[in-house]
Amino acid sequence: MMLGKVIRKYRKERNFTQEEMAERLGVTASAVNKWEREVSLR
Repeated sequence: MMLGKVIRKYRKERNFTQEEMAERLGVTASAVNKWEREVSLR
């Protein structure tokens, strides 16, 4: 399974929005979105 799919699966299982996930990780929601779409892994 690709990293973006793992991130999305983990987030959805916990009923987090991308914004909530980003806040917990200390990154922007845009970063989480890019990770999930596998556009960027930074």
